[in-house]
Amino acid sequence: MQAWQVHENGEPSEVMRLDEIDTPTPGDGQVLLKVRAANINFPDALLCRGHYQVRPPLPFTPGVEICGETEDGRRVIANPALPYGGFAEYAVADAAAVLPAPESLDDAEAAALHIGYQTGWFGLHRRAGLEAGETLLVHAAAGGVGSAAVQLGKAVGARVIGVVGGADKAAVARELGCDVVVDRRSEDVIGAVKEATGGLGADVIYDPVGGEAYDQSAKVVAFEGRIVVVGFASGRIPSPALNHALVKNYSILGLHWGLYNTKNPKLIMHCHEQLTELAARGAIKPLVSERVPLGGAAAAVQRVADGVTTGRVAVIPGLTEGGAA
Repeated sequence: MQAWQVHENGEPSEVMRLDEIDTPTPGDGQVLLKVRAANINFPDALLCRGHYQVRPPLPFTPGVEICGETEDGRRVIANPALPYGGFAEYAVADAAAVLPAPESLDDAEAAALHIGYQTGWFGLHRRAGLEAGETLLVHAAAGGVGSAAVQLGKAVGARVIGVVGGADKAAVARELGCDVVVDRRSEDVIGAVKEATGGLGADVIYDPVGGEAYDQSAKVVAFEGRIVVVGFASGRIPSPALNHALVKNYSILGLHWGLYNTKNPKLIMHCHEQLTELAARGAIKPLVSERVPLGGAAAAVQRVADGVTTGRVAVIPGLTEGGAA
């Protein structure tokens, strides 16, 4: 089969190589899946660089989120078990973690419903307790993780402020349903958020960026607000001033979604059922901005790493260079 392999760590476009390798053999408790669509996530770039918390042995195939097909023809979504990731014709996954693909979504959309939306659901609902009528601020609102949080916030009845970088991404954020869009490249984020909230600030802040975005969050979080720390796409891990959290009465909540697979896996299925129902009634729909053939995966992962994409970019093994499946 064809599979992208990383033989040494570095930038995705430099270290990913399309190879012909043997189809993997699943181990005990695992299943072999034919990849129908693999969505690109920022952790795929971190895996290539050797900066992710999981470091599979070299060579490995990246691709942490797929919609696949079982040997008996069922359409499922899964997080592949590395080193046999999703940027290949076949991947391996733990059988216990495979979930049914929602009928209301196509392959690329179904794959995209998993990591970003599960992270959003756990962050906004289980960790932050977002309620209807509250104000939600989402950093990187046009990205894969941020766009999921925007839709989930709107679905619960929150007022959503989206922070983005650039006019093109601002347009995407508006289409996603943001009530207020702030372009950090041309506007003062702190001033714009305070103006939009009448000086009260945001009740819940969803931050997959870190760095300067977190610094801004601490200045615009409301009394008894909650900042959900999801990741550090900016590359800088902030050091919160806990005295500031004390004097403003706000909470800093960490979210590592992957832990629930081992700590409380039943919640993963419960969340998936909630997301499937929301998708079925059209309350959420993953934004898939690009669908590229398997041969275009390395360049696409690099674009995600560089922060120039919106929503999700999907790798479709059955897609030809001309765009037909």
